Amino acid sequence: MPTVLIIGGGVAGTAAALALDKAAYDVTVYEAHPVNSHDRGAFLTLASNGMHALRQIDADTAVCATSAPLRTMRVCADEGQEIATVALGDSHEPVTEYRYLTRAELCSALQRQAQDRGIRIERDKRLTQISTNSGAVTAMFSDGSRACGDVLIGADGLRSVVRTALNRTASAPRYAGERVFYGYSTNTGVDSPPDHFQVIRGSAAFGYIVTKQHDTWWFCRVNDTELSHYQLTTGTTASWKAELSTHLRDDQTPAAAIVRAAHQVMVTNAYDLPHLRIWHRDHALLIGDAAHAASPATGQGASLALEDAIVAAKVLRDSPDPKSAFVLYERLRRDRVQANIDHSAHMSARHRLKWPQLPPARQRITNLNDAIHTQLQWHTPLA
Repeated sequence: MPTVLIIGGGVAGTAAALALDKAAYDVTVYEAHPVNSHDRGAFLTLASNGMHALRQIDADTAVCATSAPLRTMRVCADEGQEIATVALGDSHEPVTEYRYLTRAELCSALQRQAQDRGIRIERDKRLTQISTNSGAVTAMFSDGSRACGDVLIGADGLRSVVRTALNRTASAPRYAGERVFYGYSTNTGVDSPPDHFQVIRGSAAFGYIVTKQHDTWWFCRVNDTELSHYQLTTGTTASWKAELSTHLRDDQTPAAAIVRAAHQVMVTNAYDLPHLRIWHRDHALLIGDAAHAASPATGQGASLALEDAIVAAKVLRDSPDPKSAFVLYERLRRDRVQANIDHSAHMSARHRLKWPQLPPARQRITNLNDAIHTQLQWHTPLA
């Protein structure tokens, strides 16, 4: 049975482990962090394509159990007038409902599935170096241990060590021009159906969901300079609320009131990784943010990472050798994910896009669905 080393136990890495296990590979996941994060962290949405990918690895039910559906997106301007209302997902196919949950919840759900299926997840394994020899690949870790396999998959995120090992001259992630705030609020007085995603295109790009428990989960994307590490680590909920109040004070929408009622606010810089030249070398392959990080504006990061996991498993299963598999993987994935990077960068640079006009890049994402389904036999089982 071929062996696969997966570096990174996040969304892409754990989903790849589930997919490869189903395709009869011997898989081990190596995660740098010593324990699971119990921090609530930022939330994310899973789109229909992400839910289809989860169904491929029999993880859709587990993820649905820890998430909630989104069926409608309503878009308003800064004066409160409605611009558009858009249905999310396919009402005839329940699995394609958009879902929302925290990143930590998604990772935990996938990791529980992996452990239940006997997939090994080794923690506190921080990669330092990889090498190839005689058709095998070796991963070396900071604790002095090493592991050998037939294939290595780098799913270690935006600051990927595997990416640097494959190409030491690879460009660093690029600041996308936005600070992204995430928060949780209570007692906002704002009413909205729990399956509605409310988007405000005003002085900042603001979105919120009122949950069944009447909490409000929200984000705000603000065009501004990149925050320093010191600013990110010393900022507080109170200071971030004060900063956001200056951006939202002129909007005639619920955004400012929602922020004032926040009991937790987090912020991050938005980065992307456009036009990475090398995705694979020898017996190693990059997937997820390690290969094609996009700013979060389109909300497709997790869903595309899940797609990557399925495609990587299928090309390895159906190709005569890893090199052929990786070439096919890149042919199937590069245009699709680059379209998302371009579209998300466009949204990050100019959040006042007219609605519902779609830039050509977004249309390319939609059009590529048929090609991927045909070339990969998307609906054929992994096992």
